[in-house]
Amino acid sequence: MSGRIAIVDYGMGNLRSVLNAIEAVGGVADLVAEPAALTHYDRLILPGVGAFGQAIDNLRRTGLDRALEERRQAGATLLGICLGMQLMCSDSDEEGLHAGLGWFAAHVRRFPDTPGLPVPHMGWNAVDFARPDRLLAGLESGGDAYFIHGYRVTCGEPADVLATCAYGVEFACMIQRENLYGIQFHPEKSQNYGLTLLRNFVNL
Repeated sequence: MSGRIAIVDYGMGNLRSVLNAIEAVGGVADLVAEPAALTHYDRLILPGVGAFGQAIDNLRRTGLDRALEERRQAGATLLGICLGMQLMCSDSDEEGLHAGLGWFAAHVRRFPDTPGLPVPHMGWNAVDFARPDRLLAGLESGGDAYFIHGYRVTCGEPADVLATCAYGVEFACMIQRENLYGIQFHPEKSQNYGLTLLRNFVNL
C-alpha cells in the first residue's frame, strides 16, 4: 500500500502508542497480524515489549517470521523497536538460548550486575552516533532517549552499529544495514527526539 506503514501485530508490544506516534508525525499506519497482508507494504515496523522467547515463538507460530523474511528479501524497509530490534539478531540468552531472525550478526545478552546500576536499564540516556544516516537527520549525537530493557545488543559486525549507549557497558542502541534498522530505546516515548526519528522513517 503506497505510503502506508505496517506495524506488525504478533500479540506483544505497545502497538497503539507506536501507531499514534507515526500518525503524529504525518504517517499513515496499519496494525497487521495476517502474514499475507504484509506483501502490500514497503515499510514495516516490528515493535515489541516482553520476553524474547515468547516473541520469537509467536512470530514462528503465526508465520509472520517467513512473511517478514520475504519482505526483507524484497527490499522493504524494516524497523525494529526495543524487543523488535533484538528479534532481528542472531540469538538471545533471555530465559534460555533462543535463535532470532538472524538478520544481524549480533547477540542479545543481559546487562552485567554493576553496583549502583539496576537492571533493567530504565530512563533517559545519551545516544552517541557511530556514523551518519538518513534516519538521524535533524538530530545531534549525544541527545537523550528513553530506554527500558534488561538485555543489550552486542554486534559482531562493527559496521552495523549506528549508535551506542553506555550503561555500565557500552552497547549498540541503534543498528542498520541495507534496508534494516533497529532502535533499542522507545522513540514513541522519547518526545521530540523520538518523533524526529519516526518522521525520518516515514520519509525514507
